[in-house]
Amino acid sequence: MEKAKLTISSKNYSSWSLRGWLLCRMAGLDFEEVPVDMDDPEMRQELLLLSPSVRVPRLTHNGASVWDTLAIAGYLNELFPQANLYPEDILVRAHCRSVTGEMHSGFQNLRSALPMNIKAKHKSFKIFTGARPDVERIKEIWSECLNAYGGPFLFGKQPTVADAMYAPVCTRFRTYAVELEPELQAYCETIFDWEPMKEWIEGALAEPDEIIELEVEF
Repeated sequence: MEKAKLTISSKNYSSWSLRGWLLCRMAGLDFEEVPVDMDDPEMRQELLLLSPSVRVPRLTHNGASVWDTLAIAGYLNELFPQANLYPEDILVRAHCRSVTGEMHSGFQNLRSALPMNIKAKHKSFKIFTGARPDVERIKEIWSECLNAYGGPFLFGKQPTVADAMYAPVCTRFRTYAVELEPELQAYCETIFDWEPMKEWIEGALAEPDEIIELEVEF
């Protein structure tokens, strides 16, 4: 059987690639990383459109070609139910789907104002007015989940799709010195201490610095 392949782009800049990659790791899927050609003009154009789908991440597995992060999550959840990518309780699962959907389709101002750049770290950063409601809404989501389910992850002791979806936000908040309440900072530290996340960050730090034009979220 042919090994699964996950097409991704920059580990330093691509939040959508990170989400898809984390989901595959969480599911326990044995897969090969297939990096896209960052010199491809079409790829650059797609990345700069801030699209959550298009070509990255894309999972190819057993004849299936699955793109869009939530589609990958759904596919992996059906294939590996034992991985518990979503909470078992139907009400908790509905809550998880709601906050992951909100991340998937919203927060455009945050994406443009605080692009993912794992290598960068600002001592202070002025967030423009339009992005502040996005930051506050994410804090609200995190607080609600942590208080309801006890942490250390958003839906309890084990990571779920929600943590994969919000992990890139943790990197943004660290990069741009966003002030967080202690419980929210502790959540970000939980994400940074998560083994798959440490592996991804190590790859991002080792990435060449040539991708100057792509210091925007994609």
